[in-house]
Amino acid sequence: MAEITAAMVKELREKTDAPMMECKKALTEADGDLARAEELLRVKLGSKASKAASRVTAEGLIGLHVEADGKLAAVVEVNCETDFVAKNDDFIAFVNAMAERVAKDAPADVAALSALPMGEGTVDSTRSALIGKIGENVSIRRFTRIQTANKVASYSHGGRIGVLVEFSGDEQVGKDVAMHVAATRPQALNADGVPAAAIEQERSIASQKAAESGKPAEIVAKMVEGSVQKFLKEVTLLSQPFVKDDKSTVEQMLKAKGAAVQQFVLYVVGEGIEKKTTDFAAEVAAQAAASTRV
Repeated sequence: MAEITAAMVKELREKTDAPMMECKKALTEADGDLARAEELLRVKLGSKASKAASRVTAEGLIGLHVEADGKLAAVVEVNCETDFVAKNDDFIAFVNAMAERVAKDAPADVAALSALPMGEGTVDSTRSALIGKIGENVSIRRFTRIQTANKVASYSHGGRIGVLVEFSGDEQVGKDVAMHVAATRPQALNADGVPAAAIEQERSIASQKAAESGKPAEIVAKMVEGSVQKFLKEVTLLSQPFVKDDKSTVEQMLKAKGAAVQQFVLYVVGEGIEKKTTDFAAEVAAQAAASTRV
């Protein structure tokens, strides 16, 4: 039996991006033959990773990182295929590492983040190795980085909702606003930040409803404007009733505390990703039928 050295494992790791332990196992099985070990890994992990890459990743985690001084922070969404893998320690460690890398290295986009050095390779090769290890597709979807002269508060709800809030004022206010954002999911800080398309859609719906009332045109116009203003109050952070005291809006609460919010970032796992639905019973029946024809 050939001796499997650390240098051999390292060389195979660099060639295949496979996890260290998988490299060692392959070299042992191949009795130290590097080419054969590489072939074994391509069969075992390469096909697994390539198949996984075509599957939808709508589960995952939101990673948060805030530096100790509270002036630099990042939020990142990393997706996988199932909520089971989202609880995997290796997956969690990768997500946390991505949030820290975004904060400290300030990559321009996901491609730039993927190209950053990590371990004995890059972020992307580490991701590929993780796919091979856990058997599910893993993708870095998006991230946001905040660096400010103010402060940043963060809040995570079970890893599925992540919030960053840039604020000035009392620390507790920042934490409270971050929790409020997670609970109410506002679309924007104020009306200026609501997309024009969303406002026009609300106006169109309100117009159709008001037209059915049979009221005079000037009354209809007022009804439509009232509906639009109600919508804007519901979806903008500063206009929402504060969750800890619904007698005050968030804006009123901030003013009373001598605080202000400059911006917020809200990530929800899988938001906007079309999930594939599977009829499990039908799938099993189809597999059973196929096996009887063989």
